[in-house]
Amino acid sequence: MPSTYNFSAGPSVLPAEVLKQAQAEMLNWQNSGMSVMEMSHRGAEFMSIAAALHQDLRDLMSIPDNYKVLFLQGGATAQFSFIPTNILGNHTKACYINTGAWSEKAIKGAKTYCDVIVSASSESNNYSSIPARSEWVIDEQAAYLHYTPNETIHGIEFSDVPETSLPLVADMSSNILSKSVDVSKFGLIYAGAQKNMGPAGVTIVIVREDLLGRAQTGLPGVFNYQKQADQESMLNTPATYNWYLIGLVLQWLKAQGGVAAIEVINQRKAAALYAAIDQSSLYSNPVAVADRSRMNIPFILADKELDAVFLKEAKQQGFLALKGHRSFGGMRASIYNAMPESGVNALIQFMAEFERTH
Repeated sequence: MPSTYNFSAGPSVLPAEVLKQAQAEMLNWQNSGMSVMEMSHRGAEFMSIAAALHQDLRDLMSIPDNYKVLFLQGGATAQFSFIPTNILGNHTKACYINTGAWSEKAIKGAKTYCDVIVSASSESNNYSSIPARSEWVIDEQAAYLHYTPNETIHGIEFSDVPETSLPLVADMSSNILSKSVDVSKFGLIYAGAQKNMGPAGVTIVIVREDLLGRAQTGLPGVFNYQKQADQESMLNTPATYNWYLIGLVLQWLKAQGGVAAIEVINQRKAAALYAAIDQSSLYSNPVAVADRSRMNIPFILADKELDAVFLKEAKQQGFLALKGHRSFGGMRASIYNAMPESGVNALIQFMAEFERTH
């Protein structure tokens, strides 16, 4: 059993095998005489790393040939502005579904550049469920429909992909590669790497080719999807070491059996933790059962006076970063791909013992 289990919402736990490989290759990558972070991004050594990175992501997600894959900087937060400035084209409106804090941020970011239509929102019930599809109001004149498949703070996740005639845009920062998705249903997918793919500092954008070439006049080149695609995401010097680490995570995921295999494990981990919460008289989860996240599981103690005690004892036992987001309170266990089942099972045992003794 590891000495600690890290339940951080992001930056989050990385596979131990990946960290060990990076450690072993730190000073001399594959007998090149260089650390990856010392390499020219135009050199043959790093170009081989970049080529493998692109291909492995395409393989894992079965990305069709008519999609470009970009590895950018600025986090998902930057994409809140880059998306409308790149794909609005001649449109003046965009539709957004509001299911939590990250949806709110995306809406705020887009309002500077277009008229944002909030097609549905669960704000009125404190983001405890996803609005029924019958309540959605989609403007067919909008440039796209944006949604956040998984909300890390409130612990809400879509179980399926919304059907729409508009290009569908998804912020998959917290659940990319955690389950199988049909990329062809999306116009654009974007994701910060720091939850399921690697360290912070890289943002993945998967964009359908027909949405390129629409950027606003005067948009700086490093923010322009078309220009970045033309240069294989190397219009500026990329975050080379982070690309390398993401590549190691993708290789690790392939070794686990790919996305389909990790999805089964993720379902098992989440089901076990939710069952422990639901069977308890001390812990509770406020999210509608059908809309519960498999990645981020918030839970509340019946007695708030026990929160600090729970966190203190959890840390003493090696369970880290369980404090809930400040806007939500309580606890939150983020159980991304790299969190082993043993970590979830150990947490469940600790929670049961804490309830017994308190």
